[in-house]
Amino acid sequence: MTWIEKYRPKKFEHIKGQDFAIDKIRNFVKYFGTKKKAMILYGPPGVGKTTIAQVLALEYSFEIFELNASDLRNKDKMKEILKPAIEQKSLTKKGKLILIDEVDGIAGDEDRGGLNELLSLIEKTHYPIVVTANDIWDRKLSTLRSKSDIVQLKEVDYKLIKDILNEILIKENLILNPNIVTSIAVRAKGDIRAAINDLHSVSRMKDPSEFVLHERDKETDIFNALKVIFKVKPNSETLKIFDSVNMPIDELILWVEENIPNEYKGEELARAYDILSKIDVFRGRIHKQQYWRFLIYENILLSYGISSAKKKVKTGFTSYQKPTRILKIWMNNQRIEKKKSISKKYASKVHVGQKRALYEFPIIKNIINSNPAIAKELKLDEEELAYLKGK
Repeated sequence: MTWIEKYRPKKFEHIKGQDFAIDKIRNFVKYFGTKKKAMILYGPPGVGKTTIAQVLALEYSFEIFELNASDLRNKDKMKEILKPAIEQKSLTKKGKLILIDEVDGIAGDEDRGGLNELLSLIEKTHYPIVVTANDIWDRKLSTLRSKSDIVQLKEVDYKLIKDILNEILIKENLILNPNIVTSIAVRAKGDIRAAINDLHSVSRMKDPSEFVLHERDKETDIFNALKVIFKVKPNSETLKIFDSVNMPIDELILWVEENIPNEYKGEELARAYDILSKIDVFRGRIHKQQYWRFLIYENILLSYGISSAKKKVKTGFTSYQKPTRILKIWMNNQRIEKKKSISKKYASKVHVGQKRALYEFPIIKNIINSNPAIAKELKLDEEELAYLKGK
């Protein structure tokens, strides 16, 4: 069992950092029927939207009927699955709770009447309906917002996440360097699910310190590589300089582009940027036409080509800089797109929502990497495979 499931809260008192939201949820149940019949829980991934709905059912002894919005995009599906759920009484519990995960999933371009039918069923329901969403402010969801109580779940402070991680370690009878636990909590950026997944992964490492040092080591490698590219006369070893740097080529390009002006001036600068533009041309052909054989030219130009732009060997110390914020955003978007495409293919095979697959991506990544046949079954392309291996 994953630690996410093993340590999922069973009572509201076990949920940290969402006291205000929980008060609103209790009021929704208390006054159900007199005001609103549906409640929207929204917030970033990993803050506990689905967990809170499940705890709500446990606290009030409700039978929970759980659905994913991605399976309810059209009117017929809504009538076939959701309508009976809101009409039939629970056989084993005193009440019932209808949970629809990822409601923003039925507001997309593929929606075929599903959202309108959901609104109609909310009017008729005799049981509380809880829907979850990452982003509830899409204009297509305006009517749903007006018919629902809206409860925002906020990112959880890293100190609270650290408390959760330490409690898990105690229950698992494990000891971990406090600095590593803090690093995991900070890196999660409010995502409890991500933090617990990271903790589970680190607990199985022979040397947990590698988790913390990974980013630092990676930056040391890139600084050394840049020094060779920009200062040393190009040779056969220059072609291999990026092989030992644990970074995807998208990120390497951004580092080189950011630091060209720090080393090259005049004609050297113009030549280096001309070579960089050719790299961009090859990237376009690789992505648009799937000409993966061009990848070798991309690597040659980025290493030997950029190095050959200088007229003579350079000396002295240069302070190389990380890519600027705008470039980082672009780079992150590239990663997210690969993550989304993998999650979409996985979700379609196992019949879960794409957003749920995104949330559970660390586990899914391990599953795919554990057996090459799975990647083949999902028809992952070269970039998706490289993304999985490089994370």
